[in-house]
Amino acid sequence: MATESTATSTDESTLEATSITQHLHELVLGSADVEEFLHELARVSARSLSEPGDEILCGITLLRHRKAATVASSSAAAQAMDEIQYAFGDGPCVTASREQETVHVPDLDAEGRWPQYAATVREQGARSILALPFLLDGGTQAALNLYSHRPGRFDARALELARDFVNQTSMALRLAVRFAHSIDTAANLRATLETRTGIDVAVGIIMAQNRCSQDEAFELLKSASSARNVKLHVVAAGVVESLGQGSARTHFET
Repeated sequence: MATESTATSTDESTLEATSITQHLHELVLGSADVEEFLHELARVSARSLSEPGDEILCGITLLRHRKAATVASSSAAAQAMDEIQYAFGDGPCVTASREQETVHVPDLDAEGRWPQYAATVREQGARSILALPFLLDGGTQAALNLYSHRPGRFDARALELARDFVNQTSMALRLAVRFAHSIDTAANLRATLETRTGIDVAVGIIMAQNRCSQDEAFELLKSASSARNVKLHVVAAGVVESLGQGSARTHFET
């Protein structure tokens, strides 16, 4: 019977992990942006790791250019917990992101590191903290920050569950970051093409008005840009709009 019970428990755990992973992957595809995805990730994390009558608060710290910021949280209280840490410039979540290591604070009353931070966050009701780094690509560093109102909340079993959860969600977060990078790259390319189109149209107008070559027209445009101390594409836009036919647009195939 014990073997059957253990097998059933394992099957339920595997099913739950698969369900969470599938939900997060669907969320990556359905989210309007990374911020929306991360907020839902924080809420899913809090729900998955909490127990009845024992709520876990969750924040997600992202480290950019060595500066930490909370990009998502499960609640306003979780956001406040993270912000206290940034005010002091260091703490368990910042350390987890920066050093890419798990940081466990079983009881803030007995915590010798970050004494001012520990005292301040203790006043907000937190007693134990667990911060785990996400497994991401490149230079992106992030951590899942978990807060509990009771000491010793993150025992060996809770730590194992949290690590499993981070492993499951890291893949989804990597996808979200890649999608965001792709979207930014596409937007930058489109902006570059729009700017190039405006300059090319302006050069054509100058060629027609001055009966000059393309190179001569471009030099005239550059001279006007330098003389006015205005960017080249802004001067070009002014030339195009002076015709009264609106601005130049790049047409993309869809």
